[in-house]
Parts: sequence; C-alpha cells; structure tokens
Amino acid sequence: MQIIESSDFVGDAVNFIVSSLTGNCNGPSRISLCGGSTPEPVYEALAEAKLDWSNIEITFGDERCVPPDHEDSNFRMASRSLLDKVPLNKDNILRIRGELDPAVAASEYEDSLRERSGGEIYTHDLVLLGMGEDGHTASLFPGTSALNDNEHWVVSNQVPQKGETRITFTYPIINAAQKILFLVRGEEKRKIVDCVLSGKSDLPASFVNPEKGSVTWLLD
Repeated sequence: MQIIESSDFVGDAVNFIVSSLTGNCNGPSRISLCGGSTPEPVYEALAEAKLDWSNIEITFGDERCVPPDHEDSNFRMASRSLLDKVPLNKDNILRIRGELDPAVAASEYEDSLRERSGGEIYTHDLVLLGMGEDGHTASLFPGTSALNDNEHWVVSNQVPQKGETRITFTYPIINAAQKILFLVRGEEKRKIVDCVLSGKSDLPASFVNPEKGSVTWLLD
C-alpha cells in the first residue's frame, strides 16, 4: 500500500493514471471510473493527456438508477469532463444503463464484462475509487447486501441510508485490478481514512485489498 500526501492533487492523479495506462501491449488498457465531485477536475485535466485513447477501455464502478443525461449520472459527469473530449473508440466505453431496472442493468453489465474477459475475471489496469464520510466506496455502503456478494461482479444494491438503489461493482472485480487508486479530498474524511488504514476497520473501503494488485491512497 502506498499513501501519497499531495500538494498537487489533480496533477498527481493524472500522472498516476497516465503511467498506469501506458505500455500495455496485450489488448486495451482498462480503467474503471468513479463518480462524485472529487474526480471531475481530474478527468478534465486527464483529457489533455497524451494517451493512446483508441486503445483504452472505460468501465464504471457504480451508477445511480437514472438516465445517462440526468444530472446525477456518473456517466454524464464523466462524459462532459473527459469522454467527449478524447478520441476513444465508442465501443470501448462500457456504460451502466441506469435507466433500466437495476437488477437487469447489473446483470447486463456483468454479462458485457464477462464477454470481453473471455471467461476469466475482468481485470482492470486501474480502478479509481472515492470514499464517503461513512467509509463507503463505489456504491458499497455500510450494512448493504452487496458487501457480502462474492459471486457476482456487478449487483443492484439497495441503500436505505440514501433511500435509493444503486448499481455497483462488488469486491471480486474491484480486487482483481492491477492497481487501485483512492482519490480522497477534504479534512473531514481524514479520520475515516485513518480508521480504514489502521487495519482494524470494518468499513466498506477497508475490504479493498487486491490479492495481486496494489492500492494507492492519494490524499490532499
């Protein structure tokens, strides 16, 4: 595990992402994007980076149950800040269809990932994650059923504390990544970060622990 105390959060995040997506000669480089306000300026800066965008595959770690043009959609935010600005192969943008029934959307998304992974676990070169003040990451919230699902890669997850259902990656696909980068800003989250990093926490972010990959926390 690596912890980076950053004085240039956006610049350090972009440099980490670019290095993680460079030099893959065995098919497309795969990155999973996260939602929320923290990654938006990172995506805007990343759009200026020199990458082989045509050879990059984009997934999403979670999504709200809304259409892609809804203001709460993670896809909408990512599109406006990054995806619409770079020459990606449109077939390599794998959107969670939040406008569908959540269980259907989750099953469809997992099927698309399984199709591309040829029967093996879908392995990202990089998974970007945020963390909430309750220790949730992706849409893995405390006390929700998705925390205990070790069979599926993508599930519909009812989140009572939000009064809504989300579609989210589960630990098996998150922990299959080569690299995981937590993007965490704000003094109000420092106690939660310290708790997670103590090794004594049962908060959702604590169970991000890839068997073969690495985890980096970028903090400001």
